Amino acid sequence: MNLMISSDALRAMHRAKATAISADILFYAVAGCALGSVLVARSATGVCAILLGDTAEELTADLARRFPRASLVSNEAAVKDDLAQVLRYLERPAESLCFTLDMRGTSFQRRVWEKLKAIPVGKTVSYMELARWVGPLANPRAVASACAANPIALAIPCHRVVRGNGDLAGYRWGIERKRVLIQKEALA
Repeated sequence: MNLMISSDALRAMHRAKATAISADILFYAVAGCALGSVLVARSATGVCAILLGDTAEELTADLARRFPRASLVSNEAAVKDDLAQVLRYLERPAESLCFTLDMRGTSFQRRVWEKLKAIPVGKTVSYMELARWVGPLANPRAVASACAANPIALAIPCHRVVRGNGDLAGYRWGIERKRVLIQKEALA
């Protein structure tokens, strides 16, 4: 018996398959920590978000805002190891975070985030310094905007960037959290 499939049906099947393959499913979990609450989210590629905040609801809403096209699935088992590693890091920052990251952003943001990952625990740099590392024409304000857009706190340590005079500047998750992280890392 021959099975004949129309070209329209074949195209529809290919579109459905492509949609299923490209479906963006993010597994996440929230836990309490010394800084309030932390949310860790993982895609098939790697950790795509580490968010800090006060409540699970606030963090889940932030995740949904940052990844509007993704299907968000609360699943502690899927991110258990990543979440445990983040919680250990918050207690002992000398233990680095070692997992594959799914960095989603513009090419400029990803360049800035790669440079941020090179800042050692216990050290800080100024926005001007970081801009020079990124490129000769990089603007410190653009670098600051890339830091603010970072959805992977701690693993991409934007908290290690300060003003030129050493004062703390804005931090997406609050200046007090930034202060605590820098102080803990300085003791590491």
